[in-house]
Amino acid sequence: MSGASATPILEARDVSIRFGGVEALKRVSLQVMPGEVLALAGDNGAGKSTLIKILSGVYRADAGDLHFDGRPLQLRDPQDARSQGIETIYQDLALADNLDVGSNIFLGREPVRRRLGFQVIDRPHMARVAREVLERLDIVIPLRKLTGPVKMLSGGQRQAIAIGRAIYWNARVLIMDEPTAALGVPEQRKVMELIRGLKAQGVAVILISHNLHDIFAVAERIVVLRRGEVAGERRVAETDGDEIVRLMVGDTYSNGAH
Repeated sequence: MSGASATPILEARDVSIRFGGVEALKRVSLQVMPGEVLALAGDNGAGKSTLIKILSGVYRADAGDLHFDGRPLQLRDPQDARSQGIETIYQDLALADNLDVGSNIFLGREPVRRRLGFQVIDRPHMARVAREVLERLDIVIPLRKLTGPVKMLSGGQRQAIAIGRAIYWNARVLIMDEPTAALGVPEQRKVMELIRGLKAQGVAVILISHNLHDIFAVAERIVVLRRGEVAGERRVAETDGDEIVRLMVGDTYSNGAH
């Protein structure tokens, strides 16, 4: 596996969870190394969203363990995950549309300074950080748009802001849920570049995507879920799209027209 360390940065061991009578995940294990892009593939209802919610502290597993940097990890809530350096970017990006870029990067964690004896939000600092973060990611957003509401930005620029926020808060693992789903082709390419840049900086990325082209473009390994279980794990260099689809859908694929 890739990465300078032989220790996974994040690992799930035999994770299971039930919702009522439905076993959503059954003894699922995966690991991601520092600086590795791991793809999580599966059809709708395969358990991908449930798994990432466990990894990001939204759900607590009924059985199994999480480990971070070789140590047992207990997550009570998403704040716990973020404090460890596990950031998640969901499809809706969780941006506040009416706020500017800097306000979104610091959302809920705004810096303050004293002014005339009162504490006020340090907006100049937020604006400066916004420019620095976007420069680091090689994202060009005109200055007038930096200070306007993010709803005026393109889908790719908004995705970049969500990634920038995670990087500013020292994400060591970035979970990305369908990051290119709502984007045009040029913006999809830009997001793929951003993911490669994160990898080069040593950030581990768990990429959830229906787009096999995206997966094969940036991932090194693919874990396929089917009906809440790991149907298989493959290195990208040793597989192809047909095999991944077969793992995703099981017997229905081989019994169909193929």
